[in-house]
Amino acid sequence: MKLPVMSWDGTPRGEAEIGEEWIIRNHKGTQAVHDVVVGLQANARLGTVKTKQMGEVAGSGKKPWRQKHTGRARAGSFQSPLWRGGAVVFGPRPRDYSHKLPRKVRMLAFRKALSDRLTAGDVIVVDGLKLASHKTREFVSGLAKLGLQDQRTLVVTEAMDKNLKLATRNVPGVRVELASAVNVLEVLAADKIVATTGALEQMIARVSRS
Repeated sequence: MKLPVMSWDGTPRGEAEIGEEWIIRNHKGTQAVHDVVVGLQANARLGTVKTKQMGEVAGSGKKPWRQKHTGRARAGSFQSPLWRGGAVVFGPRPRDYSHKLPRKVRMLAFRKALSDRLTAGDVIVVDGLKLASHKTREFVSGLAKLGLQDQRTLVVTEAMDKNLKLATRNVPGVRVELASAVNVLEVLAADKIVATTGALEQMIARVSRS
């Protein structure tokens, strides 16, 4: 597979050749992608929500009124869930939602996701991403020249410099990730992916080990 390589100002700079041996063109890995996406979303959950049980609600241990001969229902605690300000029945408790998937499953999912985006033509390769300044205007101008304005764009680079970090932090819909850290959810969520030649080589090296 050959992909055109562009400069950041939209000028063609040749082609990048990708080996076909690791690209998945069938349904292999579809379940792995689903499992990894669910796992990433689960790992992002904090699980810190909490309600108080009877032993945690503030209040004395005094019985509200005597057991018999009052004409009222029996009551034994001010912390009862039936009372205003009392405990919560079967309320949520802190828990850990995360779960770990095998490395081979994660690698297969990343390979499948990247293969699908490459074959669909959603990956734009640039020869470099060195910005002259930290101005957001320069970065947005480069996106426009690549035809990526008003799109959710994932920018993948092999190294993060200060100018790139500052120029992209306030651009809506743009996410910048290192090739060594980008995950399946980020690859699938973007409308288009802009990858430097070095970043593309690193991502291919990642999937080639799976």
